[in-house]
Amino acid sequence: MEMRDAIEADAGRLASLTDAPRDVMRNLVHDRTVRVIEEEDDIRGFVSYDAREQTVYVTQLEGDDGVYPELLDEPVRFAQTEEMAVELLVPDTEAEMRDAASDAGFERTGGGPQFDGESTTRYRIDNP
Repeated sequence: MEMRDAIEADAGRLASLTDAPRDVMRNLVHDRTVRVIEEEDDIRGFVSYDAREQTVYVTQLEGDDGVYPELLDEPVRFAQTEEMAVELLVPDTEAEMRDAASDAGFERTGGGPQFDGESTTRYRIDNP
């Protein structure tokens, strides 16, 4: 698998991974840091994040089975370089994402907001 920056042409595939409109994903590519992981020219997942106030916020993490660990490496690596914390909200129904976050060194720090009626848990690494 190969990691690369997302480009506008990826918006259709990102939309299919998230059930979001293509225009929303195109705007995401322009407004955030977005990295995609692909295998044989097929995008298997992506991570988007931004940085503000000494914290890198993972804004979206989507993908096929098994790609979360590699995707999470991207914002964690950025946070290490910039000496920032990194934070992630995990939907409570996403066991694979929760396990990947724990394996990457994230610690549960409490409840997060609800999205579309679904509860989330906040995970954070203070000193990656």
